[in-house]
Amino acid sequence: MGFMSMPTITNIKPQRSGERVNVYLDDKFGFGIDLANFVALRLKVDQELSEKEVKEIIKKAEFQKTWDKLLRFATLRPRSEKEIKDYFRRKKIHESLRPELFTRLKKLKLLSDLDFARWWVRQRLEFKSKSKREIEQELRMKGISRGIIQEVLEETPINEENMARELLAKKSYKWRGLPPREAKLKKSQYLAGKGFGWEVIEKIVSRE
Repeated sequence: MGFMSMPTITNIKPQRSGERVNVYLDDKFGFGIDLANFVALRLKVDQELSEKEVKEIIKKAEFQKTWDKLLRFATLRPRSEKEIKDYFRRKKIHESLRPELFTRLKKLKLLSDLDFARWWVRQRLEFKSKSKREIEQELRMKGISRGIIQEVLEETPINEENMARELLAKKSYKWRGLPPREAKLKKSQYLAGKGFGWEVIEKIVSRE
């Protein structure tokens, strides 16, 4: 039985910032590392590294820098768990670092889907006049579970009639001069596109 070959450094490319390099193992992206640690570790093309060595290098050289950047991202505003996982993928953060980074955010109470959902709903109601259905769709896109969405929407008073009225008032110029029947149809289509149910639409449009 032959031994499994160890990953080999096949390429080293400087990043745009000029302060870091990307190290490729077996022609695939392996990890990013700052120049100081890159020089200190004397990494070079054709060098073989065991999986354990790769993990130790990443842990030693990358964890604190990665954590500092993640902390800035996580404290700008509340984040959902899916947003953090997407951040890991987007920033190509090595798999071996992800569980501890995730756990740290949880311990610092910087990661809660419930808190995120509450914040998101407040923002959407205050600044965007969003319907319940539209907010629900947005939260699902952010990876929030159906149970949390239901809990937050139930505890939050949402007056969809007022919202629909405000939206129509903002867009009133679009229907000015149209025959009444056509104006009503256009308004109904607009509100339906915004996620309002027919019960709300009928009540608001018929009073216009």
